[in-house]
Amino acid sequence: MKNSKFGFTLIELLIVIALLGALAVGLMAALDPFEQLKKGDDTGIRNTVSEVHGAVIRYYAIRSQMPWAPASTISVSDLSTGYTDVNLSAIIDSGELKADFSTLAKGQLGRIKLAGTDQTVTVCFKPASKSFRTDPNTKFLESDMTEVADKDADCGPASSPTFACVWCVK
Repeated sequence: MKNSKFGFTLIELLIVIALLGALAVGLMAALDPFEQLKKGDDTGIRNTVSEVHGAVIRYYAIRSQMPWAPASTISVSDLSTGYTDVNLSAIIDSGELKADFSTLAKGQLGRIKLAGTDQTVTVCFKPASKSFRTDPNTKFLESDMTEVADKDADCGPASSPTFACVWCVK
């Protein structure tokens, strides 16, 4: 009778565990989970920016005036400061934004900036993730939302905490 053994030796199991561990470490380094979280936040804010921009355009189409009328222009305004300049409440009351928009977007409104004239609107946010900072639409100066000619020279490196450009919808 033959003496047959089934199973793995302890050394074989340790080698497999070590290989799986090395693969897991390599995968974690490649994915950069913190960058993925920042990218997810930026995606949510980008969607809110687009929603606000669309709501202002629809408000203008129905009423033939911007929500900041009678003022003819609005300078860069932070949406978290009570919305007095932008009159976000009028946009909500008109039905162009959901009634609970302010509550749902509360954490995002501090990163959203808005500027406009009596016929134009620009809504922007400053991206936190490297992928959004290198996005072709991140080409407007944070200070006045003007488009830059040379993004690398005018905005600074995308990895820098002093990166000076924002992602905008015009």
